Amino acid sequence: MNRTNVAFHFFSVFSVLSVAIGFAGPSAAAQGYPAKPIRIIASTTPGSGPDIMSRLIGQKLTDAWGQQTVVDNRAGGSGTIGTEIAARAAPDGYTLLMLTSSHVIVAALFQKLNYDLIRDFAPISLLASTPFILTVHPSVPAASVKQLIALAKSRPGEIHYGSGGPGTPPHLATEILKTMTGVDFFHVPYKGITPALIDTVAGQVQMTIAVVPAVLPFLKAGKLKALGVTSTKRTPLAPEVPTIAETVPGYEVIGWYSLVAPVKTAENIISRLNTEVVRALKTPEVQQRISGLGAEPIGSTPQELGAHMRAETDKLQKAIKAANLRRE
Repeated sequence: MNRTNVAFHFFSVFSVLSVAIGFAGPSAAAQGYPAKPIRIIASTTPGSGPDIMSRLIGQKLTDAWGQQTVVDNRAGGSGTIGTEIAARAAPDGYTLLMLTSSHVIVAALFQKLNYDLIRDFAPISLLASTPFILTVHPSVPAASVKQLIALAKSRPGEIHYGSGGPGTPPHLATEILKTMTGVDFFHVPYKGITPALIDTVAGQVQMTIAVVPAVLPFLKAGKLKALGVTSTKRTPLAPEVPTIAETVPGYEVIGWYSLVAPVKTAENIISRLNTEVVRALKTPEVQQRISGLGAEPIGSTPQELGAHMRAETDKLQKAIKAANLRRE
């Protein structure tokens, strides 16, 4: 064999080995996963729902694998700061993002973002959902969603509803109800859901949609009436309250928590994370803690979460357009 053939043979073998190593590299790394601490980015402040959920799931991952899972709070920019950091992180399974329904609302409201929730993230699992309850002041002459709709149609624009501000889940939940029923409620925005509830109790506005834990004390005291929950099934947090969908078929607006990773994260890493997260969600301890947040544990496949994210994005974009909200 002459010198040219030897050189060509060596180059061919080197090329084949390089390709093989290239293919084996991510898989080999994934097989040893996790080999160092995992970071979950919560794009909210400490003590918030996403922060608590991140710490709850993170502790279970730590217990299962012996590698520390830390929560990195990156609040600000309506959640865009933390989300962009997660989107730009290495797709190695060591940076995850606690993705919620609020992220989808922000993405629908703002066109110029440096990331795309569908394109830039790999779904892991839907963790939990948070239903809302439609409540009215006791003076409102309606004892059901059907009666409320009839009342609103007979008095267009006269029923005022409070929300935590434009683009918040309670606001969009009411706007979707308006679109699906053809009624005309008048929107009164507040700087947070708490003042909206206080004014509903006081009779300054007649109606508010809010998370279950926030309204339960007022319901038990008889200061508000619950007409319907926004999930498709009745919530065990208030099983006596019917769903809005029982009157308005197809209606559903829920808050939700999910876990995602940067896109191109290896499939076997996603699978390991999914398996462990779903296992954690089935434990009584985690279920109890999630119920304390006013949420219901779920657990899903990555594919189910991906479909959910796409459906929620489409629904909320339509709601924002119907509400004539400004998109930046």
